[in-house]
Amino acid sequence: MTTPIRLSIAGMMCAGCVSAVETALQSVPGVTEANVNLAERTALVQGNPDPAVLLQAVKKAGFDAAIMQGKAAEAEKEAHEQVQYQRLWRRVWVAGIPGAFLMVGDMLLGILPGMEGAGRWFWLATGLVTLAVMAYSGGHFYKGAWQQLKHRSSNMDTLIALGTGAAWLYSMLVVLFPSMVHSIAHHSHDLHHTYFEAALVIIALVSFGNALEMRARGRTSAAIKQLMNLQPPIAHAIRNGQELDLPLEEIGLQETLRVRAGETVPLDGKLLEGQSHVDESMLTGESVPVAKKSGDSVTGGTMNGSGSFLMSVSHIGADTVLANIVNLIRQAQSAKPAIARLADKVASIFVPVVVSIAILTFCLWYWLGPQPSLSYAVVTSMTVLVIACPCALGLATPIAVIAGVGKAAQSGILIRNGEALQQAAKLDTIVLDKTGTITLGKPTLNAIHPAPMHSAESVLQLAASLEKGSEHPLAAAIRAAAKDKSLPDLKATAFENIAGHGVQAVINGTTYLLGNTRLMQQQHRVLDAWQDGLQALDAQGQTPVFLADGEQIIALFGIADAIKPDAAESIRALQQQGLEVVMLTGDRREVAQHIAAQIGITQVHAEVLPADKLNVIRDLQRQGRKVAMVGDGINDAPALALADVGFAIGAGTDVAIAAADVTLIGASLGGIARAIAISKATTRNIWQNLFGAFVYNSLGIPIAAGVLYPFTGLLLNPMIAGAAMAMSSVTVVTNANRLARMKLPS
Repeated sequence: MTTPIRLSIAGMMCAGCVSAVETALQSVPGVTEANVNLAERTALVQGNPDPAVLLQAVKKAGFDAAIMQGKAAEAEKEAHEQVQYQRLWRRVWVAGIPGAFLMVGDMLLGILPGMEGAGRWFWLATGLVTLAVMAYSGGHFYKGAWQQLKHRSSNMDTLIALGTGAAWLYSMLVVLFPSMVHSIAHHSHDLHHTYFEAALVIIALVSFGNALEMRARGRTSAAIKQLMNLQPPIAHAIRNGQELDLPLEEIGLQETLRVRAGETVPLDGKLLEGQSHVDESMLTGESVPVAKKSGDSVTGGTMNGSGSFLMSVSHIGADTVLANIVNLIRQAQSAKPAIARLADKVASIFVPVVVSIAILTFCLWYWLGPQPSLSYAVVTSMTVLVIACPCALGLATPIAVIAGVGKAAQSGILIRNGEALQQAAKLDTIVLDKTGTITLGKPTLNAIHPAPMHSAESVLQLAASLEKGSEHPLAAAIRAAAKDKSLPDLKATAFENIAGHGVQAVINGTTYLLGNTRLMQQQHRVLDAWQDGLQALDAQGQTPVFLADGEQIIALFGIADAIKPDAAESIRALQQQGLEVVMLTGDRREVAQHIAAQIGITQVHAEVLPADKLNVIRDLQRQGRKVAMVGDGINDAPALALADVGFAIGAGTDVAIAAADVTLIGASLGGIARAIAISKATTRNIWQNLFGAFVYNSLGIPIAAGVLYPFTGLLLNPMIAGAAMAMSSVTVVTNANRLARMKLPS
């Protein structure tokens, strides 16, 4: 799998820009998918394209772009955004001060000169100053509109440029050619009114809204910033018997590092010497430190406790858990749920429609409006253009997705894509795999019942030797028991893993079978003599494993897997949310029912082969249910991929995590309820944002066009329209930021 290319995009202002950049990127050879994030001003490109061609395509579309890599690039992006933030405030003041002077002096105090005589020179100078200010504070609007025009497209820049440009042009006509305006508009006391102040104040207000939005937007990316800051800049490397402080970039695989008390673990690896307790809350959300001893894994970014230890580095750079988490969060924050694609589609046709409405408004007011008709036509069409800017529409989804995914990451939940974030809110059925999900996944051997003429140690040695090539949790329990008794492995050949049943191998010329009841029945081994032992194990909730030679069963093992401490409480929390919880396991029905009864699950699918797990998910979906699958093993991967939302337990295998939509870091089931709560809150937030944006434009455009004028005699001032447009974006961002403060189920 290729690493996605992340671009920083400058100059994007609205959903129209997003569409233009995505189209440009998707046209590049080698690009399989391109998602542009308006809220972060970034693009995530999947595939194998030439990075230089990507940059060229974006610049050709009218935007600046740069490739982002690593922590330094993130810091550079942050510094660039800070410069941009300060520049926006300068634009606000440069446009706002003269605009306020003109507005207050003319409209409120009436101290500005008229258009006659020397007064015309004042207004001519005012027009030229206004033009200079527009070029400085609003130049990017006009430049962006021109670039869009060259590509036969349009965006927010188009609306601002047309609105303020029309205001300035009309005002200059009033100053330079009053007689011409008089002949068009006829005599009126408003004939010589200019709109220089409207153009300036609109630019100031839009820049003000952009500055507030940028500041609020920075808070939504806090999760990634916090994670990136977890990794220390240096590590204490042991080389040739000396301890050296080296930058992380110079640390290689298998390098020995010292981690002192209270320090952050620099990279992923295994303990070589020493012991400690490590705070892994940044990964799991659990505040209780985890005991670590020689041979245990540690993760870069976690906090060491009071002990000191030596570790061997197993992963560096982009391969570390922390780097993968950051990458997953970025992909999720840049991904588009269906609701976002709908918004993008609407936004892509929105600007041309608004321009058409503005032209129609101008024509109707000019032909049918009161005198001076030209003045009314200019003001109303300009107001329509300004109030209709689709900033809020473009921000509604991405800003909420960023906040929701960030909140989830801080709670030990990695959401892989935006679609999963939306789908999790619709779930009504949760299917839980048993081993490693409901239970700890580390079963222990509790009972050995050898046949006559066999000792407990001899059958345990045979079983452990057979299981040497197996990765099944039950195999690990048998091997751990043999290791505790210091039993050496016997040489096993012709090993065969019989999926869902057990294993088979040859030891000392004899073929042995080790597996479940079904395997014994298929191989025609007689179970009659073992019925009492089976019933005793069933009563204790233990899993029976048989050992058979070429003729008969020679031992029965009882293996129990402890239920996770929070399993019953987590399942009860899901049921209280109205979700139906189903248990799925390859274990015997009696064992499955015994465990289900302890945790409050009534619907159980037991003795299910890996291939049949898909059928269980498919059957539930055919009933019209929205199904989540929760698992941790390789055999869960197909079911995780088929489910509407796949939850992988982070303590499980890499294959399960890769197949899942949501990864719960750690082993707790409590993350499922938290993930669903975040999903519902985020989806609700998106709908609130979209509703607000659509209602704002649906009401704002007709009012700006003057639909209330025949009834009330009132028209919307263009400057009020500019303020309302700016505040609509700020409202959307502020609403999304509420997700960071939401309380999650404990």
